[in-house]
Amino acid sequence: MATSRARGTGVLTYLESRKNLAGSACGVAGLALTLAGVAGAYWPLVVAGLYGAGALITPPERTAPPPFDPREELGVLREDFGRLRGYVDGVELPSGAGEALAELLELYGALLEPGWVAEVLAADPEAVHAVSRAVRQDVPESVDAYNRTRWWSRMAPGGESPERHLERQLGLLREEAQRVTAGLHEVEARRQQTHTTYLEERGRS
Repeated sequence: MATSRARGTGVLTYLESRKNLAGSACGVAGLALTLAGVAGAYWPLVVAGLYGAGALITPPERTAPPPFDPREELGVLREDFGRLRGYVDGVELPSGAGEALAELLELYGALLEPGWVAEVLAADPEAVHAVSRAVRQDVPESVDAYNRTRWWSRMAPGGESPERHLERQLGLLREEAQRVTAGLHEVEARRQQTHTTYLEERGRS
């Protein structure tokens, strides 16, 4: 039963398609040639051939890509950012790394805060990707690696301290976040300059 309905839907879809409509138009032209006495005894082949040619040369139906709203992605990212905050709040960190992490999270929070800043962020897919990767992967992995490495360091002291590695990782992430922020600021500055130029040209005209 389901197969029959699927076949019926497929036939109906084809009958309404551009390929069938174009082929039918060419087939009608073939019938016109037959009535004019051009096709002769081979008119069925002429009609079928013209129908097939019309269907073949017609571009296939184009399925539009699904619309994605970047603001929805930021909404999900804010939820993940809230979970990240809850996770790091339960982790004991040395003072230096703790302060660096707090500053980094404050910067992410300012970028993700609903408002015009988040709208600028949403318009830059690369910036959204960078913040998303940091929130969902880089920061939690850095903190988790510190926790695990710290345990091993207690069992077998020696080597560079896990605290030092964590501080370096957080420093690199902060530099990346600052580059993202600077890029967004540059976009806004260009937009302002464009508007100034527009007003100047309008005034001269």
